[in-house]
Amino acid sequence: MQIPSIFKPILWSYDFEKIDPEKIKKTIIKQALNYGTFEHWRWIKNSYGKDQIISVLKETPGAIEKRTKILADLVFNK
Repeated sequence: MQIPSIFKPILWSYDFEKIDPEKIKKTIIKQALNYGTFEHWRWIKNSYGKDQIISVLKETPGAIEKRTKILADLVFNK
């Protein structure tokens, strides 16, 4: 799996060319939810699935901004 270049701005602290999308999937999901666009959200849904996104929302409630969490809950049918 290759991360699209649209993720570079929200994963700026990582060496983008060396990112393992499976190893840091929780980070990718959190960054996409907090700082991404619906295009980012679409990619994480297609790549990781709704269940994985919902799991990250449940496991790390403090890592997701409150207003973002409300919208994500609606979008991903939590």
